[in-house]
Amino acid sequence: MTDFKPAISNAFQLFLSEAPQHAEAWMTLVQGLDNASALEKKTEELAYLAVLAALRMESGVPFHVQSAKNAGASREEVISAVLIGLPAAGHCVTQVLPAAIAAYDESQS
Repeated sequence: MTDFKPAISNAFQLFLSEAPQHAEAWMTLVQGLDNASALEKKTEELAYLAVLAALRMESGVPFHVQSAKNAGASREEVISAVLIGLPAAGHCVTQVLPAAIAAYDESQS
């Protein structure tokens, strides 16, 4: 395992630094939802990547790719998670594929 830290978007970093009370409330909610999930961590992260791809939210992809990889996801599983929404969401999911592959390949864990 390396000291690689997943990328957090500039927008989210600004949110954390400029609105700390809102960020704290948001993170409390996120942690609560994470704790309530019945999914194991790898499955949860892969599902989250599928949602990010369907919504074309590329900025969160590097962080969640690294989380999925740390939980044991393979490169092929990350690619499949991004592309699983093709039938429902269409070709738009491919927009985040380059970011997902780059994030997976850049980390050395």
